[in-house]
Amino acid sequence: MTWRMDGTYFESCNCDMLCPCTWSAFAAAATHDRCLVTLVYHVDSGDIDGVDVSGLSFALVADAPRQMAEGGWRVGVCLDERATDEQADKLGQAVSGALGGPPSALSPLIGEMLGIERVAIDYRSEGGTHSARLGDLADLEVTDLHVAEMAEPVQLHNVFHPSNTTLTLSPPKRAAVDAFGIKYDGVSGFSAPFNWSA
Repeated sequence: MTWRMDGTYFESCNCDMLCPCTWSAFAAAATHDRCLVTLVYHVDSGDIDGVDVSGLSFALVADAPRQMAEGGWRVGVCLDERATDEQADKLGQAVSGALGGPPSALSPLIGEMLGIERVAIDYRSEGGTHSARLGDLADLEVTDLHVAEMAEPVQLHNVFHPSNTTLTLSPPKRAAVDAFGIKYDGVSGFSAPFNWSA
């Protein structure tokens, strides 16, 4: 089975800015007792084993130990309610890591699946601002960080992350999450394009 997905992503977690889990490949300790994070993806163009998933969105909501590399993450998945059953099935397989590719790097770290919710996802990304409302479960908005008069936003390069090896620092304007028993307000944030295939 071959597949690919291209689009944009952003995340927000409860770590103090700048989240140490991200720049350390999960090796450095989170700034609080647990790392609570939501990663939201929008597929601009995608095909999974002949099934077109373009235009759909999904999100991962995770509760991980302070040392994320230890594993045992508790993860819930939000899938776009506009997806057909076939699209939802293919997306679920890809996101779980079952089909290989970048998401499979997270599979060994997941200790408990908290469920899959099909919700209305309103995803927007324009002019350096990225937002998503996940039904009644989350409302997030982050904005790419610019300093002084520099035209390009602040970025992290050469990081180990399933979305991209270059991430833009994108502090949240709002990030309220109450999903799968995970509740927090985001403080740190990142964004990037993503290009997945296997």
